[in-house]
Amino acid sequence: MKKVAILLCLVLCMAASAGAAPSAPDNVRYRLFPTQNMWTFLKLDTMTGKIWQVQYSVKGPNYRFETVLSSVDLARRLNQERVVGRFMLYATQNTYNFVLLDQIDGYTYQVQWNGDADQRFVIPISD
Repeated sequence: MKKVAILLCLVLCMAASAGAAPSAPDNVRYRLFPTQNMWTFLKLDTMTGKIWQVQYSVKGPNYRFETVLSSVDLARRLNQERVVGRFMLYATQNTYNFVLLDQIDGYTYQVQWNGDADQRFVIPISD
């Protein structure tokens, strides 16, 4: 009975970890964040807060692109230290919105991505 319990525990642990995405180390400059759209990721420069929308496709090169959501170096704009890992993105329940957090000073920004260029932006939430 003890062997069965150990085997069951081992199988459950393996099954739980099989679907988990690999995690990146904390000290990486760039990270990709999945969106609820299976074709779209957000690429974050964790040192500056710059963000790009990255879309891949199996339809061909005309459907693949990378476009700037925010080219502003938020650390420099606020006269803050540029440190790898300073900024992090957090998904929301809204398909097209994330929250960008300055993990050192606590500043927050609303990040909205969308297929339409006029509906993409990064704006401060906190002062």
